[in-house]
Amino acid sequence: MTLRMLTVSALVAGLGLGGAVIPGLCSEADAPARPVPTAPIRMAAATTSQTAPDFVGINNWFNSQPLKLADLRGKVVLVDFWTYGCVNCVNTLPYVTALYAKYKDRGLVVVGVHTPEFPFEHSASNVQAALKRHGITYPVAQDNNSQTWNAYRNQYWPAQYIIDQNGKIVFQHDGEGQYGEIDRTIAKLLNVNS
Repeated sequence: MTLRMLTVSALVAGLGLGGAVIPGLCSEADAPARPVPTAPIRMAAATTSQTAPDFVGINNWFNSQPLKLADLRGKVVLVDFWTYGCVNCVNTLPYVTALYAKYKDRGLVVVGVHTPEFPFEHSASNVQAALKRHGITYPVAQDNNSQTWNAYRNQYWPAQYIIDQNGKIVFQHDGEGQYGEIDRTIAKLLNVNS
């Protein structure tokens, strides 16, 4: 095992970073074109009916003017908490972008909330580059001070919240997976076949 691999292993094990990108030691660009099978973090999906908090403390909006949930009433909203340095988040992006492509003309609004874990993830130009790299065209809010994260009482990267047409959170999932269930929930709310 090389010194570099030992260092990364020690950081991941000792600090519990699980999948985070560590500057100078590894980067998303160093990852193979096809994801290496790993044991993704999976959490149980939850159903709630609390009113969704608004987007607060947002530093920048990408691909959109600033959004307010009140203005999105009547639409189904998928709020996706992520950060570009998180491998698990990056693994979910193809599914989130596919849902956006599939349902955007039927009433789905996807809002990515980019909440950084590390200082280098605060850079607007780095976020913009990640959006381009991953083909993200839906609205993304840069939540550098974790104010929207805190308003949702979110604890994990990635995390998805589905908000119904009345502004209520009807589905919440932490981690990778549950893609079929997320799709079915959105389709049911939009009254379309998935």
